[in-house]
Amino acid sequence: MQRITISSEICHGKPSIRGLRYPVDMILELLAAKMTIQEILDDHTDLEEEDIYACLSYAAKVLNVKL
Repeated sequence: MQRITISSEICHGKPSIRGLRYPVDMILELLAAKMTIQEILDDHTDLEEEDIYACLSYAAKVLNVKL
């Protein structure tokens, strides 16, 4: 969970990726819209594959789902 950060100064306090301005919910919405991980990475070059997986893990943890 080190890749997911929460700061009131970034994205209005929403959980985001590594202090960047990419909220977790935005990445989840892109995945739900059937974008592939590679498409997301191509569009957002400062993201890494592990960031996407961190978003999924964070969502699972928030929903209390065991992986």
